[in-house]
Amino acid sequence: MSDTIKKLGEAELEIMQVIWDAEAAVSSGYILKELQGRRKWQLSTLMTSLARLAEKGFVNCDRSTGNNLYNWLISENEYKAGASRHFLERLYDNSIRNMIACLYDSKSIRSADVEELREFLDKIEAEYTGEEKIEN
Repeated sequence: MSDTIKKLGEAELEIMQVIWDAEAAVSSGYILKELQGRRKWQLSTLMTSLARLAEKGFVNCDRSTGNNLYNWLISENEYKAGASRHFLERLYDNSIRNMIACLYDSKSIRSADVEELREFLDKIEAEYTGEEKIEN
């Protein structure tokens, strides 16, 4: 990932998922309720994690309403793109081909997955070149 976007731990990612999925800024109580069943946290534990997320630049806390409302500063897509780049660089020498080959060789993906990927890449290429793909 780039130097400006820090890595999220597993619990932090779960918190961010709740915030990203919400339509608007959310309270710590809302986050705690949404995490029920996944994490057995006290409010103090959540508040510590939210403070860490704010320090890392992921969330902002709006205190102007009397309620602390949390909203994201880094979008889900922005984080995923950075995390994916970092993952690809570290594990596969920045080669998507190496990653797919490893997954295929280890039988982690099936031929149907490869076909789905091929169709997706054809679609991207057609959009990139401005051509329409003709379906047979």
